[in-house]
This record gives sequence, C-alpha cells and structure tokens, in this order.
Amino acid sequence: MQYSRKFFSLFFAGMLAVASASCSAENEALAASPVDSKLTEKNINAELKKAYDKYKGLKEGANADYIPALDKVDSNIFGIVLVTVDGKVYSVGDIESEVSIQSISKVFTMAKVTEEKGIDALPKNVGVDATGQVFNSIYAIEQNQGHEMNPLVNAGAITTTSMVQGKSYNEIWNKILGYYSDFAGRDLTVLEDIYKSEAATNQRNQAIAHLMYAYGHIEGDPLQATDIYTRQCSVGVNTKDLGMMAATLANAGTNPVTGKSLVNPEDMPEILAVMATAGLYDDAGKWLYKTGLPAKSGVGGGIIAVSPGKFGIAAISPPLDAAGNSVRAQKAIADISAALGGNPYEAAPYGK
Repeated sequence: MQYSRKFFSLFFAGMLAVASASCSAENEALAASPVDSKLTEKNINAELKKAYDKYKGLKEGANADYIPALDKVDSNIFGIVLVTVDGKVYSVGDIESEVSIQSISKVFTMAKVTEEKGIDALPKNVGVDATGQVFNSIYAIEQNQGHEMNPLVNAGAITTTSMVQGKSYNEIWNKILGYYSDFAGRDLTVLEDIYKSEAATNQRNQAIAHLMYAYGHIEGDPLQATDIYTRQCSVGVNTKDLGMMAATLANAGTNPVTGKSLVNPEDMPEILAVMATAGLYDDAGKWLYKTGLPAKSGVGGGIIAVSPGKFGIAAISPPLDAAGNSVRAQKAIADISAALGGNPYEAAPYGK
C-alpha cells in the first residue's frame, strides 16, 4: 500500500496536535495542582483534623495573667488554619473567636519599616541578633546600649514601631492598622478591653522605651511609641486572619487571596530569618530545631508559622507554657508541618 506525501503530512500534523493537547492538559493540571505532592486537599484536611482531635483535650499551660484581661480569655478556644500559596484555605476548630495579636504584631511592623526605609534600617538601629535574655529584658539593653537587639523583643519592637513614618499619632497608627488588615485580607480592629488593661500595666515597657530613647535609638516621643506599640498588640485576630497573614509571608509578601503585594520579595528572606532566630521567645532555638519553620508567637495564644513557597499556618489556643508560647498551637503546627513536608531544611538525596 502506498501513501501520498499529503497523507503523511496530515498524519504527523494530527499526531502533533494530539501531543500538544496532551501537554497542554498536563501543564494545566500541574498549574492547578498544589505546590507540593503532599499538599493535597485530602492530606491537608486529614492532618488538620488529626492534630485537632489529638490536642483539643490537652489541659497543659495557663493563660497569661501579667496582663489582667488576658487571664479572662476563654482558654478553650482552639482553632487551626492552613493557607497555601495558591490561596486555598483549610481550617478546623474555632476559627472565628478573636484574641489579641500581641507579639505576632512585631513581625508585621518590622515588615512595614523595612518597606518604608529599606532592609538595612533595622539592623543599623536595633540589630537582628537573638539577645539571649527574656523578651522584656532591661539588662539586654544596658549590655550593648540598645544595640544587638532584634525587632521581636520588646526593646527592638517598640523602637521599630517608633520608626514607622508619619506626622502624627493617628497617621502612624492608621498606617499600621491598615497594613495588618491588608495581610489578613479584612479590616481589623482593636480589642479595647485588652488595650486598656495593657496600657494600665505597661510601666516596664515605658522604661524600656525611655532607655532606647536615651541611647538614641528612638528619635521621637518614647511614650507615644510605647502607646502605639501597646495598641498594635491589642489588635483582635481570629485563626483565619493569622493563617492568611502567615500565608502572605510564605507567598513572598503577596496576599495569596487578595493578590495585594505588601513586602518586597527580596526582603522576605531577612524577615523570615529574624522570625526563625527570635520568634518563640526563649524557646526559638528548640522550635527551629524541631520544625525548621520561621514562626512567631504571642501571649494572646496565637502562633503563626511559615513554610516558604508552600503554606502559612496558624493556630490559636490561649494556655501558654513557661516560655510564653501556646502549648496546643505549638504541638499542632509541628505535627501538621511534619506530615505535610513543611520543613524548608528537608531535602531528598539527588535523584530520589
């Protein structure tokens, strides 16, 4: 049987079209699939439920009581939210009840100052080293005259807040609150009972601010910086808010749901590095050793953690351990991340 050149031409054209269609379908499937083979909807939901069921009955830890209003927060609140960098949201438990953001806020004010003044502004003024002292240490300030701190301990955080640009208290505050809201993807507000309770008991932070002012790290009014810092710590967030904020950090500074760019992607490695070295108070090293995840906790009971390029995860549970970190949130996030391959230090041997 003989075939014409026209037949072969049409035959091969058809084969190419089929191959092209097949490749296109495969590429579309890859583009639509999660960023990692472990990050399937089934796996994520299963691991969230498994961790929630495992730890919901855990009674270890206690609410923070050095701020009276925190001692009154419902200790039974427990929720977990994971948001992938392609904007898919997974949740279990109580994701609606609000707690105060507390020290988790420090990460986002740090990001704001970095956005406004560049990546070198904070290392030059407050440093980026773990202090080796408690988060509200005055000795750490005196040791190096306010240098060699970091933006996630109180002295560095109050100073960082003082560096946000603005001509008035209200301009600075509205800028900070708006920035937090953009990370969360909704308008956030202050929990006034928490703010009033903190403002009435923040004399140590006022002393810290005056010391940082005396050593030239705070240029403006140290009491204004302290009050704005106190207000930022009192912003109300639920677990979904924190999950979205964590996912924005995981997605190189762009909110994966709203698409709003909030941090220069080139600055994200430095921000995550500070979270990794100083994010969980005195236990930051233990946390990093166990999980590899940049994270930040707050004494309101929340923890955010970041698996860069994969997902952000958050959990809220008010009872804290001796270091000031949520007991249930730590355990749940660690388990979920381990099951889903979240540790950025993990790597398979080449070719496997």
